Amino acid sequence: MGIDSSLFQIMYTAASAMLYPVVILLILTIALSLGLIGEFISEYAKRHRNVKELEHIGRSVQENVKNSSYDDAASHLLKIDQNQLVTSFAHDAAEHLKNNAISSIDWLSEEYEVRMTKRLEQTKIMSTVAPMLGLMGTLIPLGPALIGLAQGDILQLANNLMIAFATTVLGLFAGIVGYVLTLIRKRWYWQDMADIDYLVDSMEIGE
Repeated sequence: MGIDSSLFQIMYTAASAMLYPVVILLILTIALSLGLIGEFISEYAKRHRNVKELEHIGRSVQENVKNSSYDDAASHLLKIDQNQLVTSFAHDAAEHLKNNAISSIDWLSEEYEVRMTKRLEQTKIMSTVAPMLGLMGTLIPLGPALIGLAQGDILQLANNLMIAFATTVLGLFAGIVGYVLTLIRKRWYWQDMADIDYLVDSMEIGE
């Protein structure tokens, strides 16, 4: 019985010691979520998609590539003014065309797909981890709260319950922000990837 009691005491102490790291991580997560909201608003304001321009340039690039006029095709790609990822891809692809490295453009499009996935990882991880931290911050103070209840210490009970409720709310807030931003950005980037695939097809690269 003494061994069991000591083991439980060690587990309780270890769990209690995690409260401050969890609270600090939650505060950092909230700060990160607020920064991501600002970044999202800025990205939304800069998004610009002109389908007619994209189609026109795509046809021009296709004709120039068929005629092996790679410099002319590259000049058309450099005129693209679309969403940031699409424009960046077009400029990088133009450099490959100038260097007569058409076979590497398909690889370049895959690199951009990886880049878009990486940009989604941050908010996706936050949407999963933040509620977990909130749950940990909820459960850890319940031990001292129950001890306070058993001892009739209402102040200790109230303080620990306040910490539990606050960490729950913060964790859920950060998780909601991460989830919503992930969904919206996923739709954006799928559209960007469709535009990039159209440009790749216009250069007769791909499957």
